[in-house]
Amino acid sequence: MVKLGSSLVADDQGDVRLDVLGDICDQLSNLHRDGRCPIVVTSGAIARGMGAMGMTLRPRAIEELQAASAIGQGKLYQVYDELLQARGVGTAQVLLTFFDMSARTHYLNARQTLGKLLDWRIVPVINENDTTTTDEISFGNNDFLAAQVAILVGSEQLLLLTDAEGVFTGDPRTDPAAELVPSVESFDSLNGLDIGYATSPFGSGGMRSKVVAAEMATAAGIPTVIASGLRPGVILAAVAGEPVGTRFAAQTARYSSFKLWLKYAKPARGRVEVDAGAARALREGGTSLLPVGIVEIAGEFEAGDAIEVDHAGEAVGKGICNYSAQELRTVRGLKSARVRELLPRATEEAVHRDYFVLA
Repeated sequence: MVKLGSSLVADDQGDVRLDVLGDICDQLSNLHRDGRCPIVVTSGAIARGMGAMGMTLRPRAIEELQAASAIGQGKLYQVYDELLQARGVGTAQVLLTFFDMSARTHYLNARQTLGKLLDWRIVPVINENDTTTTDEISFGNNDFLAAQVAILVGSEQLLLLTDAEGVFTGDPRTDPAAELVPSVESFDSLNGLDIGYATSPFGSGGMRSKVVAAEMATAAGIPTVIASGLRPGVILAAVAGEPVGTRFAAQTARYSSFKLWLKYAKPARGRVEVDAGAARALREGGTSLLPVGIVEIAGEFEAGDAIEVDHAGEAVGKGICNYSAQELRTVRGLKSARVRELLPRATEEAVHRDYFVLA
């Protein structure tokens, strides 16, 4: 899984960096000839559209972002298709939205489609469908999308390419003493480092979003590398295990694919506050959440929606709720026998332990 940031795809004028993409497509075709199945997640549709329209600053209005994406997406995919076709590799354009990742049925359908493309030896070129999805433009970015798709298909490695060499101990643009962090075994080791949000004029992410994406992927057992896509041969070097960029080791404590989807892809529609006993049971005992342990409910949600579970202002986890918000307000704080009297068709658990993941 190779993700390309906007700063690699387009220059400061929004024109495609054909030299950079040509080198990257050379490497992808080499992997393809070796029997590997590369997948590309690319940013740059908005940047490409901005370049076509002569815009120098990324718009803020949603309709302008959507229009820029509509102008640029086809032009961007055409570049990948022509470069890879010239190297004997077939491609397919895949546009995904947050809904495709958050709705379980759509999630599984996306997995089947991508799996079939890989069976056919086709390289998927994936982007967010920014043209119609406001959530993706306002809250999402392709670092998270790449991590989610890597988890979706079970990638053997995630490579996040940017215009920086990797993660540094500070901002190398302002701190001459900043040093590259070559490897990360535990994300706790990054605490205190100045990992910022700075982006290119066309981008929406930043180094922090890449580190979070690495945490998502490594929790699924997928090693991740953040490296410079401007370095010739960086993809082949990363796949070969050579020391490029910052390498994140796969975590030993892994979640199931369902719980990873729940934790990172399923949006929460509400929140419940639990008492100390319920918080301790969820964190330490791996139990289900019962209505008796719930003290407050925030938001409006339906049975089957995901909710956040908090205690004393701290996140405990996230789970699929078996009750609507209205039902939960009726039975919160009540023991199971009383719950069955008031809601005879309801299950005993507000959130079953199999559908709950710790924060």
